Amino acid sequence: MDEKEAARTAVREFLSTRRDRVSPADVGLPETGTRRRVKGLRREEVALLAGVSPQYYIRLERGKATGPSPGVVDAVATVLRLDDDERAHLDRLLAALTPEARKHRKPPVKDTVSPGIRVLLDSIDHLPAVVFNSRLDVLAVNDLGRALYASMLDVENPQNTARFIFLDEHAARALFPEWERIADDTVSILRTEAGRHPDDPQLIALIGTLSTHSRTFRTRWAANDVKTHRAGTKAFRHPLFGELVLPYENLTIDAVGGQVLTVFTPQPGTSEHDAIQLLASWTAPSNPAPTQSSPKT
Repeated sequence: MDEKEAARTAVREFLSTRRDRVSPADVGLPETGTRRRVKGLRREEVALLAGVSPQYYIRLERGKATGPSPGVVDAVATVLRLDDDERAHLDRLLAALTPEARKHRKPPVKDTVSPGIRVLLDSIDHLPAVVFNSRLDVLAVNDLGRALYASMLDVENPQNTARFIFLDEHAARALFPEWERIADDTVSILRTEAGRHPDDPQLIALIGTLSTHSRTFRTRWAANDVKTHRAGTKAFRHPLFGELVLPYENLTIDAVGGQVLTVFTPQPGTSEHDAIQLLASWTAPSNPAPTQSSPKT
């Protein structure tokens, strides 16, 4: 499949899966008595609601429409109830249909962390911190980050979150109590990255490996869901303190592009903060691992 056909396929698969999510009742259309052959809206119904001809929308969904105007794309996005991440993804997919976009496509992100970021990472000695690239490779960690992700970081070198989650699922479920949500987010982030860098050979190889060896990945990949890195919470299961839900912030490293510094940020005075302090004392080289004291006799 050449680049142009691949770009058309990406548009078609994304828009068709978005149509499948929206029922006629969702957009105020009457339910018909005839048996519907699609899960969601028909192409003709999207065209009607977006104010374009059915022929034009069919060409748009097939990636064959020439330069759709922002107004048309806005109308389609509204009908299909696209969120901000999905709308940005659609814009990238449509832009990729043009030869100019393919010619001036940005190179894949770098896989090395700058000396300055390493200094910054090492200076964060009281909070777990990890640097990921957009393929979800772990590029660097501080001591607390390594302790928090210990079971994942021991699996392979270099480490990749998606490989761990889908190819070592048993261990991943042990580390992440909310495995289903983490798996969904992981695939959505990779799908977004595929829209940004569809010709990245390392990303193509990663997706191919995961698709070949993981049915759960294939199912999620076919859903065409997209999501960008953003702040949130993540649940861990750790041998030292059991299950713990930690808030985190994602800081984009603008100087490189495609790299994100994730810092886990429990608030002082909370049990989560106390657990991280315990983890810090456990990982400190000058301090032995805490042991349970023997009762006095």
